Amino acid sequence: MFFKGKLHVINPATATFVMAIGIFLFSAVDAFSVQEIFSNTLTIAYLVCGIGIYALLILQIFRRGFLLPFLKNPVNSFVTGSWIAGIATLCDVALKYFPLFGTLVQIVILLTSILWGGFVILYLYQFRQLYKNYQTYTIHGVILLSTVATQSIVIAWLQVFPLVPKHVIVGMIGLGVSFYILGGILIGLRYGRAPWSLVDDWANTNCIIHGALSISGLALVFSASLSLSFLSGFWLFVFTLLLFIEGIEVVRAIKRISRYGWKKGVFIYDISQWSRNFTFGMFYALTVELHNELPEYSILYNFQEVFLPVWAWVVLGLLLLEIGLWLGTTFQEKKGIGETTM
Repeated sequence: MFFKGKLHVINPATATFVMAIGIFLFSAVDAFSVQEIFSNTLTIAYLVCGIGIYALLILQIFRRGFLLPFLKNPVNSFVTGSWIAGIATLCDVALKYFPLFGTLVQIVILLTSILWGGFVILYLYQFRQLYKNYQTYTIHGVILLSTVATQSIVIAWLQVFPLVPKHVIVGMIGLGVSFYILGGILIGLRYGRAPWSLVDDWANTNCIIHGALSISGLALVFSASLSLSFLSGFWLFVFTLLLFIEGIEVVRAIKRISRYGWKKGVFIYDISQWSRNFTFGMFYALTVELHNELPEYSILYNFQEVFLPVWAWVVLGLLLLEIGLWLGTTFQEKKGIGETTM
């Protein structure tokens, strides 16, 4: 049965908003001196907002024709990964601040895991389609949400189902990494062929190139399945990749400002920008969890001791900027002044 009546339509990628705010409340917020009553109030508002977003998404799923774009366009189908990761993040935050909800969280994670299993079949099919016709589609970092969704399930399992066999956890992490390799090759094929423009063809979602590795690293740290030496090397690799990808973003921003000016070049809202807030917050989460495991005399521990407070402010600053851009756009749209997005 499909819903045919009037429905307030939201962008299917709105779950990235849930991911971005959630990872901040799950990890980076601890770097600031926030009163418990204030953090709990923020968390309640976040949970209510997140549940509302998913209620609208569920209604839209049963609206005739809503799923067709996901089936017809292999790249768009990977947006569903944000739905899984968003629910997992909601559960992580709920469990952190309101542990009495543990049983409810377990039920939600179990249902989400079943949903994830269905999406895995979709991802495998769409990867096959993309490899057969990669020249036809505009491929970008959104396809790596397959990795993000998988590792978010792993992290949730490790918190609410501690008796899950270790080989299952390792297998799940390996599956997420496999998705990353498949997606990484496709992104390389897309940007390895000319012509494309850094100003107009480099997607915001390419930040997931390092974000998907950050969440994979966090799953590895939580699972305690590899040595600290390996995890330290992995963190350095992710950090280097983050600097490289975000360095490209800096050059892109400079070029966009030169062509379009400050407002249209960089200070324009697009829903895909929430993915950057999530990836920056996820890198903080990976760093702080690894930092807690490292010996205090190590060079990496001392570097992270200085790096973490700085990065926490970067995460917060970008989050506030994105909220400001979103509020500004919402206000303009209500007054009928809306602008096109990047």
